[in-house]
Amino acid sequence: MNFGDLGRTLALRADPYPGKRASNARLMADELRAPSTSLSPNDASTERSFDLVAALRIVSKHWATALSTLLFVALSVTFYTLGQKKIYQSTTTVQFDPNPPRPLGRGVDTVVDMGAGSYWNNREYYETQYKVIRSMRVALAVVAQLSLQSDVYFLENLPKEAAAPAPKTVTAEEAAELVLERLLIEPVKDSRLAVVRYIDADRERAQRVLSTLMDVYIEQNLDEALASTTSAVDWLRIQLDKLKNDLEASETSLHEYKLSHDILDVDFEDKTNLLREEMKQINDALTSVRTRREEFAARNHELSKVDPNNPTDLPASELIQSPVLQMLRARQEECVRERDALLGSGKGDNHPDVRAANERITANRNALIAEVKNVQGAVSRDLAIVKRQETGLAALLEDSRKQAFGLNSLKIEYDRLRRTKDNTEKLYQLVLERTKESDLQRMMRVNNIRVLDRPSLALIPLRPRVGTNIAVGIFAGLLLGIGAALGRALLDRTLKTPDEVERELGLPLLGLLPEFDNRGKKEAELRKANRRGRRAAQPGRHELVVHDQPKSGIAEAARAIRTNLLFMSPDHPYKTLLVASAGPAEGKTTACCCIAVAMAQAGQKVVLIDCDLRKPRLHHIFGKGMEIGVTSALLDDSVVDDESALRTEVENLYVIPAGPIPPNPAELLHSDRFKALLRKLQGRFDRVLIDSPPLLAVTDGTVLSTLVDGTVLVVRASVTTRDFARHGIRALYDVGGKTVGVVLNAVNLNRQEYGGYRYYGYKSDEPYQTPAEPAPSDPAGPPPPPLPN
Repeated sequence: MNFGDLGRTLALRADPYPGKRASNARLMADELRAPSTSLSPNDASTERSFDLVAALRIVSKHWATALSTLLFVALSVTFYTLGQKKIYQSTTTVQFDPNPPRPLGRGVDTVVDMGAGSYWNNREYYETQYKVIRSMRVALAVVAQLSLQSDVYFLENLPKEAAAPAPKTVTAEEAAELVLERLLIEPVKDSRLAVVRYIDADRERAQRVLSTLMDVYIEQNLDEALASTTSAVDWLRIQLDKLKNDLEASETSLHEYKLSHDILDVDFEDKTNLLREEMKQINDALTSVRTRREEFAARNHELSKVDPNNPTDLPASELIQSPVLQMLRARQEECVRERDALLGSGKGDNHPDVRAANERITANRNALIAEVKNVQGAVSRDLAIVKRQETGLAALLEDSRKQAFGLNSLKIEYDRLRRTKDNTEKLYQLVLERTKESDLQRMMRVNNIRVLDRPSLALIPLRPRVGTNIAVGIFAGLLLGIGAALGRALLDRTLKTPDEVERELGLPLLGLLPEFDNRGKKEAELRKANRRGRRAAQPGRHELVVHDQPKSGIAEAARAIRTNLLFMSPDHPYKTLLVASAGPAEGKTTACCCIAVAMAQAGQKVVLIDCDLRKPRLHHIFGKGMEIGVTSALLDDSVVDDESALRTEVENLYVIPAGPIPPNPAELLHSDRFKALLRKLQGRFDRVLIDSPPLLAVTDGTVLSTLVDGTVLVVRASVTTRDFARHGIRALYDVGGKTVGVVLNAVNLNRQEYGGYRYYGYKSDEPYQTPAEPAPSDPAGPPPPPLPN
């Protein structure tokens, strides 16, 4: 159960809808018939929220438990705090400077080299320094300087004003462990600072130990830096000698290489540029020659295609380049035209003029052919010359390429030797410079760690903090007190409120009956009732308070139960009702009488049957004898025909006592004669109410539940447990009995959780009508008017 369950445990909510209560009863019946089903409501109703008001009510109800817990915890914390030893704390602030002073300039590193900024920002350096401060080496040095291994006050952690303890001596390591146990280091966020704290029972000793510890830490930090610098200088000197020898060897190798390959001090780049320019010129000339070669080859090819029979068909380029060919071709064409003219004039082929013309044509053609052959020979010779030029230029270009490749090979080896010499020289210069700087650094004592605030002398103790501890104790006591009150409420399994009844039992609540006042107010009630002219309740007649005080709060509560019973099933009213309880002493007889009287006051003819054949009480309440009752009616049902013998002082109410107590009550109630008796009484009366023995003590009640229209379960507030009531309900459902609802009995309306129901208990001896009525002459007063059905 969570706080929400606990809060709703005592939160009262009135339910004005009887139909909804009936549905809850059907749900409870289904759950009881299934053995594996819980008796709790459905899943939706189990989700409860925290009710702060209900929790406060629980705490106020169990205020004694809460207050006792609060006082116990607060006093325990107070006495424990006052009995503690006072502990003082000395504090100092240390600064880690990544940029320490540089007397030799910014270009010269100090003794303590913090490295690059990215390394300084690394938290590993800070954590390392914290571990160094808390190291055994530093602690042993402090113990040795202050002789703490033989200081009994330090070993026992006692102030100097304490009584002198017995002498004691421990090893230096054990004393150092004590120093480290009392030492705390706290980094300051977003800074290069750290706060070092040392706690001790003596304030002066705390300051002295912390001061010595910081001095030892700073001195050791500087000594380690100087030692590392000395080692670095020695290593640099060795490297300097080695680099000097390497530099001399590299210079000698470079000089010998230049001599062996006849290399001057001219830059290789200049030689490369000259060779590149030469190769460019040769390549250009070779390209030009190749172009001319292709040109001559093309001309030679065109001339080779000239037809000897038609020498006039010459390429235009040749005609343009050779005036002789132009002249011969023009002459040839002219001769051809002259011959054609002669032939056109009618002269035959044998005509002398025609023959002369043909001879001129032949002679001119031979001359043209000879000239073409001369041109072809010239072109062939030019082509051969160009080819020879191309071959020579190609050889020159190849020779230049070989020279370039050879120069590159020489340059690669030369550059390697030169680079080796330059690198060695640079390293030599760097190591030489570092060696000189390190010699200067060893002469200086610059530290990157310094104490910003010297260890302080504590004025007030660190602990115990009396005020804070007491406040915490009170707060803790308050929480524990509230928890104890809530826990006590959680352990309480009894049914107390209407809301609890409906939620835990799954049955509708018919109403509640307030608790009777048994604290010695009878005489005051009698005097007040006589003064107002009404009939007061007689001592021992709590069951008839509805009749004796019809306008009291208890009577109103009974009438509310009557109304709920009437309207729960208006179409099929409950004619026969069984009033039962799970166990004894839960007030079922009182509730039965109150309901019966309320129904009789409504004008209904009601008979009340006492079926508790083991411990009957109705004959005492109504002043009846035991001669006529249920057991005698089972032998002869005519004994109930005389209504005058059954009549009571309450109008319309008749009572059938239990009669002589039989040895076998369960068998009698389960007999056919009893069923016939019930049918007979149902025919004569409007309502039949049966007072039953406890359901779980004997089986009489479960037997009776099968013979009635419904069963009213009575539970006693703050007495009946939910598990006990569930067992009673299960006993009814196991035999097929129908449970109408639950009546919460003996409710103490003075408690806070019943605030909404205090109407029933408000001046229970006063009527609710505010106008005063004149007192009648009859002390008993007139009977109350019947309520409508």
